[in-house]
Amino acid sequence: MKVMAHRGYSGKYPENTMLAFEEAAKTGADGIELDVQLTKDGQVVVIHDERIDRTTDGSGWVKDYTYEELKKFNAARVKGDQFGFQPIPSFEEYCVWAKNQSLFTNVELKTSIIYYPEIEEKTIALIRKYGLEDRIILSSFNNASIVLCRQSDETIAGGFLVEKYVDNAGVYARTCYVQYYHPNLEYLKEEHVRSCSQNGIGLNVWPLIEEEDMRRMKKWGVNSIITNYPDRGRAVADED
Repeated sequence: MKVMAHRGYSGKYPENTMLAFEEAAKTGADGIELDVQLTKDGQVVVIHDERIDRTTDGSGWVKDYTYEELKKFNAARVKGDQFGFQPIPSFEEYCVWAKNQSLFTNVELKTSIIYYPEIEEKTIALIRKYGLEDRIILSSFNNASIVLCRQSDETIAGGFLVEKYVDNAGVYARTCYVQYYHPNLEYLKEEHVRSCSQNGIGLNVWPLIEEEDMRRMKKWGVNSIITNYPDRGRAVADED
């Protein structure tokens, strides 16, 4: 079972910042999960919410700011003032760092609430620019967005994010030529794991906090857990 750090080491550090990604790597995490959106000037940036109010000291929609404007807000404010100033990273900045790491990356395209035209093409272009195609999973709750990604570049793996559950999950993903299924732990049943396994579909489960749940996922044979605490995940994954 692999360990994927949810928005980086977000249980301890400001989510979706370079600090959170760097600290996640130090825990021995196998991968990083992050979220991307588009700015007013069409730059791919790493942030979870469509608005910046929760995670930064600013207010408003990501889509209404240029990247230069967004960089002025402190993304560390989600954890108070203990981590100083941490800017919203661009996806390109992350790729520059990731190309020298052994980590894989799950890139969640935030296209469910606001659909950003060309976000698929722009994200894939950056992945190609830094030669990360074989270490990326593109995922989204907007499953159509992942189908578009797969049509654009079949060398980059895709994953369907699901809030509740899908009957015959493995068949669903396989028939759409997608390699992974990303279910919410709350709604996951062992029969869904079997369906994915029987159809050659990888299963990456979120959000994992408690070690008891991590051990259950390990017993069920999921591919990876997506957790805010990659240190806990690493310890469980390494248990005999």
